[in-house]
Amino acid sequence: MTEETHSFWTNVFVVIIGVFLLAFEGTVEAGIVPDLLVSSYWTNNVLRYEAATRSLVGVFAEGGGLDRPLGLAYGPDGRLYVSSTNTNSVLRYNGATGAFVDEFVGGGGLNGPAGLLFGADGSLYVSSFGTDNVLRYDAAGAFIDIFATGGGLDGPDGMTFGPDGNLYVSSSRTDTVLRYDGATGAFIDVFAMGGGLDAPTGLVFGPDDNLYVCSTYSDKVLRYDGTTGGLLGVFAAGGGLDGPRDLVFAPDGYLYVTGVFSDNILRYDSATGAFVDVFVSGSGLDGPMFMTLIPEPATTLLLGLGAFGLLRERKEERREQ
Repeated sequence: MTEETHSFWTNVFVVIIGVFLLAFEGTVEAGIVPDLLVSSYWTNNVLRYEAATRSLVGVFAEGGGLDRPLGLAYGPDGRLYVSSTNTNSVLRYNGATGAFVDEFVGGGGLNGPAGLLFGADGSLYVSSFGTDNVLRYDAAGAFIDIFATGGGLDGPDGMTFGPDGNLYVSSSRTDTVLRYDGATGAFIDVFAMGGGLDAPTGLVFGPDDNLYVCSTYSDKVLRYDGTTGGLLGVFAAGGGLDGPRDLVFAPDGYLYVTGVFSDNILRYDSATGAFVDVFVSGSGLDGPMFMTLIPEPATTLLLGLGAFGLLRERKEERREQ
């Protein structure tokens, strides 16, 4: 079998498996929410909660030098990545068991890592709070470049890629959300501001493609037009929310928001923003920061296939050089 034929059938296999897994996921009952992971800042660990019962499962990840955890993200390899603020590093843990794997990132001028985000190319983007920029690392953890900086970025925190493919970053000290070119990192504009936005942190584009931002010091979640950045108003507030830090739209139709000063996680209706309930309070949660949902098994396998595809692509690129 020639090398070209082998490569062709390997790619066909990956596509077939991917389609099968997507079809499998489509059969999962709608509304089932995977377990929720939350970084607990003052206890130096990541806690796991069962969404169906609103109960603490236990400490999911800790150790390995984890000191003041903030950002959480699952990578293309299916592992959990956690920013360790006081050690200026990003640590990696087994995505299923939470066992410590290694220090994935610890260089490139990283100072006070906060938000974590994986791009479509498999690169890891880290907001470096102390240096006011966003750094980029490759799949092996090697520093690539300062991806985004300037435009008034001061105290970068949460990040997300928008429907337009561009990178949106919370500039917590200027009370703005800045937009950067998703391919080059070049500054585009101040995308969102006003409406009482005070120390923006977590942000995400919702099911309606509008932008939702945690306004930490005004105790509310604000909504902005996803195309123009114009203020649409206060989306969620009340229910005892004190210091919203991060937010996640979940498959059960709820918006989950961490209250960093109230040590709880609140739920709001994802369509109307109406307060629903206190999802969890106490149970070892001390300074809840970022959240992420544990991927379903099929999703984890898809992540693995994606990582495999990226490695093959890079291998072929090196071969052609």
